[in-house]
Amino acid sequence: MTNSESPEKVARLIDANLNRLKEGIRVIEDINRYLYDDASLTSQLKSLRHRLQTLYSQERLYFRDIENDVQKKSIESELKRSSIGDLVIANFSRAQESARVLEESFKLIDPILSETAKEVRYSLYGIEKEFFLKHAAKEV
Repeated sequence: MTNSESPEKVARLIDANLNRLKEGIRVIEDINRYLYDDASLTSQLKSLRHRLQTLYSQERLYFRDIENDVQKKSIESELKRSSIGDLVIANFSRAQESARVLEESFKLIDPILSETAKEVRYSLYGIEKEFFLKHAAKEV
């Protein structure tokens, strides 16, 4: 195992992607809650976000290294959004991509957690479809 594959580095990878996944879901959840008053989608997203708690481990906090993150600054495309639809698309993508990274990373340490991440990813695909079908007629 190389230094880049150390358990500490894998823990850092998992920690960062759990944070990203939870944050992305929260943005979409709040848009559904406060902008669309959509109780159904808000509830689905809240449940999904709470389901992520089973993936957390406080021990991973020891390996969080924000100061040395080589890409913590935003790039120009991340700083511009022209509509709520852009926010929703960006955050569904962020959440789905993070779920995929978690699915793959957890294969190194716990296949059951990997399967949970996969289920979360597929749930997000379904919720994304439901969101856009429901709100396509509205200006998203």
